[in-house]
Amino acid sequence: MKLEMDQNEYLPLREVVFRTLRNAIIKGEFMPGERLMEEKIAANLGVSRTPVREAIRMLELEGLVVMIPRKGAEVANITVKDLRDALEVRMALEELSVVLACERIDDEGKKKLLTAGVEFKEAINSKLVPAIVEKDERFHDVIFEASQNQRLITMAMNLREKVYRYRFEYVKVFSYHDKLITEHDEITKAIFRGDKEAAQKIMRKHIYDQEQIVIENTIRENGN
Repeated sequence: MKLEMDQNEYLPLREVVFRTLRNAIIKGEFMPGERLMEEKIAANLGVSRTPVREAIRMLELEGLVVMIPRKGAEVANITVKDLRDALEVRMALEELSVVLACERIDDEGKKKLLTAGVEFKEAINSKLVPAIVEKDERFHDVIFEASQNQRLITMAMNLREKVYRYRFEYVKVFSYHDKLITEHDEITKAIFRGDKEAAQKIMRKHIYDQEQIVIENTIRENGN
């Protein structure tokens, strides 16, 4: 596997390596349980082992990597407990964001939400999983922005990486894509009507159904 370096001349090398490895993990290029060999990764990226070692430590702090005695670093497994913990928090934040968006969205926010919906459908049609994840994330980000609550937006951003890995898991299920489009459309219409109860109910089901899909896949793949 050839890793694509996340180039940024303004960041320390360890941060660039960290971002590169994190993207590879959350996109499934490194599989749960796979060992991260410092020497091999360093050669792949054309860097020394030092920034790779530092990046792996940073990944461990994020919970994406675990250190196994006498074996070294491994990509952390996705467990049902981790999934539920992350998505319970996400559900609470998303429900609050959609209620506030019903009250506070302005004309510019409505335009952004419509655009995000169209771009999500285009990504679905492309059948490219990274593009679908990006546009799904953008749709939800626009709703957070429409809440006009900066603390809420910051909390959502802090949770982003924890949830991003799970987004890849559920959008890989192509049979679910039409349902995602329908739910996005229903959420948008509820926000435009200012119907807080409907918007919250649809969002709750939207996130809950995603959780169930990833749980089923996780149990099927590794039984945890």
